[in-house]
Amino acid sequence: MKIKTGDKVIVLSGKDKGKTGKVISADPKNGKVIVEGVSVATKHQKPKKKGQDGGIMKVETPVYVSKVQLVCPKCDKGVRVGYKYVADKKLRVCRKCGAEI
Repeated sequence: MKIKTGDKVIVLSGKDKGKTGKVISADPKNGKVIVEGVSVATKHQKPKKKGQDGGIMKVETPVYVSKVQLVCPKCDKGVRVGYKYVADKKLRVCRKCGAEI
């Protein structure tokens, strides 16, 4: 999976198409990511302890990684990811401009 936690991504399809956000967590086994402010669902939660509040909470739900694309910091557009080896290190690079991600 080419998208990692902390990356800035743009949503390509679905109800949140065009929104950008930071990846909160990535799940490579299932091929999903959780993006900040994207695919938000409401969750009704009861108070678990005596002093805790219950109510309606907003929760980000996972999105398939194929529906998001990495945003290049230099181009500021959604781009595909390439790889380059420099001194025995594997670096992610932008396919459009070649900038290191």
